[in-house]
Amino acid sequence: MKRLTIRMRLTVLYGGLFLLAGVTLLGVTYLLVGQRLAARDLKSGVAVDVSKAKLLAGTDAVVKVNGGEPMTIEEAARLFNERQARYRQDTLNSLLTQGGVALVVVGVAASGFGWLIAERALRPVHEITATARRVAAGASAHRGLHERIGLSGPRDEIKELADTFDDMLERLDRSFDGQRRFVANASHELRTPLAINRALVEVAVTRPDASPDIRQLGDTLLAVNARHERLIDGLLMLADSETVVADPAPVDLRDVAAHVLDQCPIGELTVRPALSPAPTHGDPVLLERLVQNLVENAVRHNVPSGWLTVSSRTDAGRAEVTVTNTGPVVAPYDVEAIFEPFRRLGGDRVGSERGSGLGLSIVRAVARAHGGEVTAVPRDGGGLVVTVRLPGHPA
Repeated sequence: MKRLTIRMRLTVLYGGLFLLAGVTLLGVTYLLVGQRLAARDLKSGVAVDVSKAKLLAGTDAVVKVNGGEPMTIEEAARLFNERQARYRQDTLNSLLTQGGVALVVVGVAASGFGWLIAERALRPVHEITATARRVAAGASAHRGLHERIGLSGPRDEIKELADTFDDMLERLDRSFDGQRRFVANASHELRTPLAINRALVEVAVTRPDASPDIRQLGDTLLAVNARHERLIDGLLMLADSETVVADPAPVDLRDVAAHVLDQCPIGELTVRPALSPAPTHGDPVLLERLVQNLVENAVRHNVPSGWLTVSSRTDAGRAEVTVTNTGPVVAPYDVEAIFEPFRRLGGDRVGSERGSGLGLSIVRAVARAHGGEVTAVPRDGGGLVVTVRLPGHPA
């Protein structure tokens, strides 16, 4: 059952209280008017006592009422009293009927005014809700954290709530900015010593008098150094992809996927492209890295003589690119872990030779920076089906 909104509940509350007060007032008025009419009849002597009328006019006296047929004193007194009681009851019934109609009309009008007043009272809450939704929509790329509510008005409870929310956004914004700057600066600072280490090892390995042990050690150090360089590049890309896309351009995911398939080493795997137009808007470099990471992940976590499918299309106004691959069986509860930085299936962290553990993390960061999303589901028989959906753009 759908719950009523706060605005509707406030309107019902206003209208219900008004109707309750109106019914109470109408009931009190009914009782007071009834007592007043009864007291007036007694005071003015309108009610006729039959026995006294007989004593004054005689037992067999005959009278005419309003020129009508003759009747006895007893019949005339009874008729007069009945007319007085009917007049009094008609007056009270008229009070109830007309008062009830007026109460309903005024109650409907009061409910309408209550609806408008509730909307005006809840307008600041709607502003806070709209800002919170925009922040939540862009929080994954940390772009919504720069927005503030900036609610103006009297210093009431809602104003204090909005100011507290702005203070929280300010602290989060500073925290995320510091985190991104730290990652970017640390990555840049680590690149230089890694490049120097690689150059020194290469010089030592290529010396004519280098022994086989030194050459073997040098190859091992170069492999470790290369893995560290890939890790640094991944951190830089992750830091860059979590920022706002400053200058988006029209990009077709079909062209990006075709270019990536031409450049990436597939090995002995079978590639099944199914590329259709999928225009979107964004940073071409980041989108190319997104598709490249998907393909590299599908190649790296595959089986001998396996295959992978790269498809692109437009569905419901959104551009999609999907990479499906054969590979080891993936449990549904392990899918979310592969999108975490430095996480792999089975809880493995960085330390293997199958990458830095940032591939799908970068994919998710790039997708969210472009206002999209990425989902992954286990494929029947082993492997994954990873789909990226981005906002469409007219071709």
